[in-house]
Amino acid sequence: MTQRADVVVIGGGQSGLAAGYHLRRLGVDFVVLDAQSTPGGAWQHTWDSLRLFSPAAYSSLPGRLMPPQPQETYPDAGHVLDYLADYEKRYELPVQHGAQVQAVRREGTFLRVETDAGDWRARAVVSATGTWSRPFLPAVPGRDVFAGRQLHTTHYRRPADFAGQHVIVVGGGNSGAQIAADLALDGVRLTWATRRPPRYLADDIDGRVLFDVATARRRALDEGRADSGGVASLGDIVAVPPVRAARDAGLLDAEPPFTRLTPTGAEWADGTRAEADTVIWCTGFRPALSHLAPLGLRGPRGRVPTEGTRAVDEPRLHLLGYGDWTGPASATLIGVGRPARDAARQIAQLLR
Repeated sequence: MTQRADVVVIGGGQSGLAAGYHLRRLGVDFVVLDAQSTPGGAWQHTWDSLRLFSPAAYSSLPGRLMPPQPQETYPDAGHVLDYLADYEKRYELPVQHGAQVQAVRREGTFLRVETDAGDWRARAVVSATGTWSRPFLPAVPGRDVFAGRQLHTTHYRRPADFAGQHVIVVGGGNSGAQIAADLALDGVRLTWATRRPPRYLADDIDGRVLFDVATARRRALDEGRADSGGVASLGDIVAVPPVRAARDAGLLDAEPPFTRLTPTGAEWADGTRAEADTVIWCTGFRPALSHLAPLGLRGPRGRVPTEGTRAVDEPRLHLLGYGDWTGPASATLIGVGRPARDAARQIAQLLR
């Protein structure tokens, strides 16, 4: 049996909840379909030591400030998870957990959303599936012959899992630096491989500054002014306390990328080899958009061309929370509120 709603929001993480908040305020009939069985989106699957870049008050979804975590300036993932679960309950958002969306198709004046728990017919769809479920692994020679363990950021939890091992962490972004620091501070033997020397942001820069910089860059581009480079111009790695501690202790010396994996480790361009037990790929993510494939909208780099959050070639579809191309800092807690509001307003106008 096909169910109906004016709007179907796909994904019940931070972006889907922000969209639901604004749709509810506008009196729009909607449902949120979430593949996870419990609230919290990707925050349910992060590593144990992960912390926000910003204090709680600067990491909030629209309408509800995140309460501070006792004795902590920067909240941990568990605190964020509790906040998101409370947010969903507080605003009585109609989230259906355990509904995996498989496809979105055109059906005349409607969009059909097909899930493993039944289909929905909607007049508009918000895709807010994020990137966590689509980790990217580079095509490095020898990946198929390495006899040790390989995992992505998505499956890393704690340094105790690697006690007594030699671990190679690949990636010079925030995830790579934080996981490398987590391992190094716990005494795990570490090799950190990055494409270029690590670029740390100034120690006093946190998420508040990053959001302001990203917003200013987007405003400048919209007004036809010169591109300031945004956050990328400041560096690649936010120097959160554990990263600072490991860096200052001399534990985060980076090596250039290896050229291939061997059955027992890695080999560099100069012939240097290192034995290793585990490789952790902190090599980023791609937008999780396979459910939109039947619409035929994807352009260069796998993205759906958008104007703001609205798909250029399908005005009934909005994309939210995938990065700056769907709103400045829209993949962050504090940044998703404004594009979610704009998307909800455009959808409400479409439905009139």
